[in-house]
Amino acid sequence: MKIVHVVAINPYRKGNKGKVFSYNIDTYDKVIESAAVKKMIQQIRGELPIDGVDLNDAQAVKKAQERLKSELPFFCPHYGMFKNNVRRQENALPESFLFQTIIDVDDKEYVEKAIEKARELNCSSGIWNGSLLHLCYSARKKLHIGIRMPVGMTIEETQKAYCEALGVPYDESCITPERMIFLTDKDSEIYRSKMWCAVLPESEIQARRKAFLDRGLTVDGRGDAKVNSLQFTVNSNSNVQNNRLSGNYGSGELGEASEKNLIAFDLFVQSAGLEGMAIDTVGSRHSSLLAIMSAGASRVMSEEELMKVVRTKMPSYYQEDDCHQLIHDFYAKYADSCKPMSRDVIRVNALAEKQASRQVNSLQLKVERADGNHTVQSSYLQVQSTEEDYPEPPAMPEKLPKLVELLISRTPEIYKPAVAHAIFPPLATHLWQTSFRYIDNVVHEATLSTCLLAGTGAGKSSVNKPISYIMEDIRKRDAENLKREKEWKEEMTRKGANKDKRKRPDNLVIQEIDADMTNPAFVMRTAEAQGRFLYTSLNELDQFDALKGTGNQHFRIMCLASDSDNQYGQTRVGTQSVTERVTIRFNWNASTTIQKGQRYFSKVLTDGPISRINFCTIPEREIGDEMPVFGDYDDAYREGLKPYIENLNNARGLIDCPEAFQLALRLKDENAEFSRLSQDRVYENLSFRANVIAYLKACVLYVANGCKWEPEIDEFIRWSERYDLYCKMRFFGDAIKRANFSNEKSSKRGPANLLQQLPDIFNFQQAEYLRSQLGMDKKGTPSMLRNWVNRNYIRKIPPKGVTGDVISIQLFSFEKLRNRKDGKEVKILES
Repeated sequence: MKIVHVVAINPYRKGNKGKVFSYNIDTYDKVIESAAVKKMIQQIRGELPIDGVDLNDAQAVKKAQERLKSELPFFCPHYGMFKNNVRRQENALPESFLFQTIIDVDDKEYVEKAIEKARELNCSSGIWNGSLLHLCYSARKKLHIGIRMPVGMTIEETQKAYCEALGVPYDESCITPERMIFLTDKDSEIYRSKMWCAVLPESEIQARRKAFLDRGLTVDGRGDAKVNSLQFTVNSNSNVQNNRLSGNYGSGELGEASEKNLIAFDLFVQSAGLEGMAIDTVGSRHSSLLAIMSAGASRVMSEEELMKVVRTKMPSYYQEDDCHQLIHDFYAKYADSCKPMSRDVIRVNALAEKQASRQVNSLQLKVERADGNHTVQSSYLQVQSTEEDYPEPPAMPEKLPKLVELLISRTPEIYKPAVAHAIFPPLATHLWQTSFRYIDNVVHEATLSTCLLAGTGAGKSSVNKPISYIMEDIRKRDAENLKREKEWKEEMTRKGANKDKRKRPDNLVIQEIDADMTNPAFVMRTAEAQGRFLYTSLNELDQFDALKGTGNQHFRIMCLASDSDNQYGQTRVGTQSVTERVTIRFNWNASTTIQKGQRYFSKVLTDGPISRINFCTIPEREIGDEMPVFGDYDDAYREGLKPYIENLNNARGLIDCPEAFQLALRLKDENAEFSRLSQDRVYENLSFRANVIAYLKACVLYVANGCKWEPEIDEFIRWSERYDLYCKMRFFGDAIKRANFSNEKSSKRGPANLLQQLPDIFNFQQAEYLRSQLGMDKKGTPSMLRNWVNRNYIRKIPPKGVTGDVISIQLFSFEKLRNRKDGKEVKILES
């Protein structure tokens, strides 16, 4: 039987790190056999000089070698396929799991010894017999060892056990499902088995999957293992690295709880929202202790240590069998010392450690000992999301609509997502008397605004050139009308007060307005635009302040511009004053730093502007990275853009784009489904307007393309909307939640799928506790569960021994029909 090989690889130099493609092993071989890769490897190892780098400058050479390494093609050893070719953990397709992993020997002194030991283990009589699949030198002449995972062992367990058997340090960064490995040349390959990156026989795949499922894991070995997990013995040593943190303070002996654990317990009482409550009273003590353990107490102390603490903190409940059973069952089901800790748990552990060692001042911890109770300033427990906490933004599609591809063609890779969003306000400004009917039957004009939030020096000016070329024809006409207006003003100045003065010229259409325009001037320009869009591009967001007028009119303009048939203006008594009522048609681009942007909108978080603006960002570059280089914006660029601009200028009337309409319906349903599963009200509210923005973008592309739909528009618009929502949730999500619920803790991450976090069979109380842990109202649990039941996400399991109708949903258990940890999708048969 022929062996099939599959490899998830990005075979390109400087390839997008978020993209991999599934190929046969032939592609892998072509890459490693190429002369270009061989030269890069020789340069990285110092065997060949690097063009333009002084060999006598060691720092410059090292920097150039690091740059070259980052440009190497790469592959993913754990999975053969990723959904949509996007290299992210959640996109790894379980059915493509290859049951192999790569051990990274990152210390040169271990390399030769590891090669010899790997071959020895491959011929041994233990579990590593026949496990060796691949030996290869890395780019830095260190070592990669590809091995077959023993049946039932996860990636992490395999890595730890093999490193121990090999006698090399274990690297925890090697266990992620989406892990990537830079490719090296053919000469660096020491050994390759015919089963390297091979699809195993179906019978073996099923046996391996069953071994995972029997442990309570998914078919690819992910999820939380049950307590009765398989035990493996390696070199007569069954112990693996234990990641549970423990303190050294206090005796912790002869049944006494350590000082550190007592303090940590009180901190977790606070984290569970139980501060000031009597947690040792009948009726609430069971749920109180369950909440404290769920908050993280089980992560920083063992079951025995927690028992000692509960004996001190909850002496009455400690006497009950229910207390001991609860603690034992919780550790049996949920405690896993190998899982990484959340940032909150790490922080609480550190606070407890420091306080126990009496380093009070260095941590700004306020501890008041009174009858064994501690109180801690809550601000230290509410850890904000940091850059490394938040996931990367959605990866831009490889295939783009022709217009977008043209406009970003001269843009360096790092700036392309920002430019791909920034081009739409100036494009839409060309539309006149053109509208589109949205899925709610409301007719919209293409009102679009984009705000770029990025760090200082990130390259926010990268959007300027494409905008300038798009606006070229409008600016040319504006220049002529500005000249007419100037001549008229000079004429009026020369004439005396009693002389007849010529009326203001007709057809004085000036669409691009100055950044510092006052409110009356804005109204006048809008009135004279004859129904066309006004447009401005701001280098700093606070340039909008000139439009404030007597109140926050600039925010009002932002909101009204997105509303159909809006009315705005001013009434003045003076004969020289502007008195007009107009419909605002206003598109704009603005750039600012993240911190300034957050401050600027901090007073109007729930008032509408944020949801109506399309936000984008530029990722922070590594320190010392090479400077991005732009292409030439030349006549070819201008000529390529010209037909699209003409199509936009010539469009009139209510335009029907059925493909954009259907896409908006699909995106609306996708957003609604994620909102139901995440139970994130802020995400849902932001998604409503984000879908309108995405729809209008799709319509602009459709019209610019001569009212012809491109298949690439579909995926691009979906990405555009996801990116917009990503930025809104990342930069404003926590602040909006705090504004909506002033007493609610800020979130520590983006919106998450609640159903995914629950066990495959769960009860009402578990769902309620999960909501409370995520800062959601417990009262919403019944309606959430009924919604899930009606949507066939879950099914109800009646309580045992109960006959007749069960009315209260709180008495039911529930089985997940989707997002299960075992990877199955359960179907419900229609009656």
